[in-house]
Amino acid sequence: MSSGKKEPEKTSFFTPSKEDVSLDTLLRPTTFNEYVGQEKIKRNLQTIIEAAHGRHEVIDHLLLYGQAGLGKTTLATLIAREMHATIRTTTGPAIEKAADLATILSGLEEGDILFIDEIHRLNRMIEEMLYPAMESRSLHVVIGKGPAARMISIDLPPFTLIAATTRIGLLSSPLRSRFGATFRIDYYAPQDMRNIIERSARILGMAMDQEAVAIIAQAARSTPRTANRLLRRVRDVAQVSKVARIDAALAGHALAMFDIDAIGLEEHDRRLLSIIIEKFKGGPVGLSTLAAALGEDKGTIEDVYEPYLMKAGLLMRTSGGRVATDAAYTHLGLKNMSVKK
Repeated sequence: MSSGKKEPEKTSFFTPSKEDVSLDTLLRPTTFNEYVGQEKIKRNLQTIIEAAHGRHEVIDHLLLYGQAGLGKTTLATLIAREMHATIRTTTGPAIEKAADLATILSGLEEGDILFIDEIHRLNRMIEEMLYPAMESRSLHVVIGKGPAARMISIDLPPFTLIAATTRIGLLSSPLRSRFGATFRIDYYAPQDMRNIIERSARILGMAMDQEAVAIIAQAARSTPRTANRLLRRVRDVAQVSKVARIDAALAGHALAMFDIDAIGLEEHDRRLLSIIIEKFKGGPVGLSTLAAALGEDKGTIEDVYEPYLMKAGLLMRTSGGRVATDAAYTHLGLKNMSVKK
């Protein structure tokens, strides 16, 4: 019989931990064996985890970095499962005040894993609170203000901080040095992308030709999150078209419907390249000038558009600014009129 007492609400700084059977959750691997690609990172993580189990200790604090959609959150979740630990998930922007971090840290239990995504967006004052928590498992809290203020130290249970960032260069050196291991999550190889799409298609109950798998893999920008997003759009088109098995023609048609070309460029990617080529004669053009011409924020260009364009060999960053490569001209079907000496 209920006592009538209302259960206390959980802190809003954490992502809800109850099972969310969303499509993204369904497609995520649940073991290291299911996780496709990043073989060296998986081997090293398994070594760290096995050694920690042998010593009956928590694992060292870990830093994961790489472009969005490459699997940093998935890896953190797998590490927690392998450690039989509870994972508490939050983000840098969600921790606005020192009291926010104090609430999160004081709520941890022994063996918990705290996952902070976008850790580069923590402000420096909050970042400095992490130092003693990571090094000596101590939380230093200032009570009161002015001359009457005093600091108290709260002991924290053994825990592991796993942090993820897309911009490791924005992390301070003192913070980076406190992680026991740092892993760079790289873009995925073509065969890995095909394997990821085939696995996701099986989970979704989709019948696909190998040619269709290859078309989606080529347009997936070497990124699992993008691959799964494209696969869902192809599934939508197949369902509406009442097609039981997806072939190359349908896959290509579905991608074209959403303005995605053969190598995964979308309308905004092609527009960026076109502006550099047509307005600025191929470059170099400064980031501020390019942002003004596109009507986009400089951070969006640097973090969202440029990484894959550079990876695909279509864009270069030089000391003078951004330059479209010969491959960009070829891909857009434009003639390079610049004079080469």
